[in-house]
Amino acid sequence: MTSRVFESVPPDPIAYLDRLAVSELGREYKSVMLAALAVEPGQTLVDLGCGPGADLPALAAATGPEGTVLGVDHDREAVDAAAERTAHLLQVDVRLGDLHELPLADGSCDRARTDRVLQHVADPALTLREARRVLRPGGLLVLGEPDWGTLTVDHPDAALTAAYTRYVTDQAVRNARIGSQLPRLAAESGLEVLDVHPLTPVFREVGAADRVLGLQRVTRRAVAAGYFSPDDADRWLTHLATGTFLATVTFHVVTARA
Repeated sequence: MTSRVFESVPPDPIAYLDRLAVSELGREYKSVMLAALAVEPGQTLVDLGCGPGADLPALAAATGPEGTVLGVDHDREAVDAAAERTAHLLQVDVRLGDLHELPLADGSCDRARTDRVLQHVADPALTLREARRVLRPGGLLVLGEPDWGTLTVDHPDAALTAAYTRYVTDQAVRNARIGSQLPRLAAESGLEVLDVHPLTPVFREVGAADRVLGLQRVTRRAVAAGYFSPDDADRWLTHLATGTFLATVTFHVVTARA
C-alpha cells in the first residue's frame, strides 16, 4: 500500500537530523539533556557524534565565549556542514574523528554528550570508555538514546505490531535496546551513574510519526526480510493511514560522572 501520509523517499540524512532537532520531540529531550549537562561558562564540552551541528550553537551559548565546544563526527559531509553552520562561533571546533578512538587528550573535557549516536556505533562500550578517558575527574557525560524494544504502534492485530517491533530490534537498528542498557554500560566503563530520566513521546498523528519513524519504508524492508507477508503489510499500513493512530517509544537520558 502507498499512501500520501507516508514519506516514500528517505529524507536526506542531514535534513532529517535538522528536522528532528526542531520538532516538539527534539526540543523536549534536548532541553532535558542540556539541563543535565549543567554546563558552566568557560568549560570545555565535546559533542560526540555531532552530525551536522544542530546542537552546537546551543552548547556554545551554554559555555559562553570563554568556553570551548568540540564537535566530533566520522562523516565528512556532516562535519563540513557543522563547520559551516558554526563558522561565526569562535569557541566551536568541529573535527573529523572516530568515536572509538577520539582525537582528544586524556582529561581534556569538562562535559561530554551523545545524542542518538550509540544506537549506531560498532562498539558502544568502547565509545563510553573513550568518553570517560577524555573527561576530567568529576566531569559529566550525558547520554540520550531510545530503546526500540519499547516501540508500540497500535493496531487491531497485535501480532503485526510485534512483528514490526521485532524487525526494528533485530535488523533495522544496530544497537536497538541501547537506551535501557546505558546505565549498565556506563557503570562498566568506570563511570558513576547519577540519574536515569525516561521520556516517552506519544505520536497521535500518523504523518508526524512517519517523519520520525519512516513507517512505510521500514515496513517494506520488513517484508523483504520475511517479517511481514505483503498482505499483512497492506493491512498494517492501511490501518495506520486511515484508523485512529497511536505510537510510543521510550527515550532514556542518562547522566554519569567520571
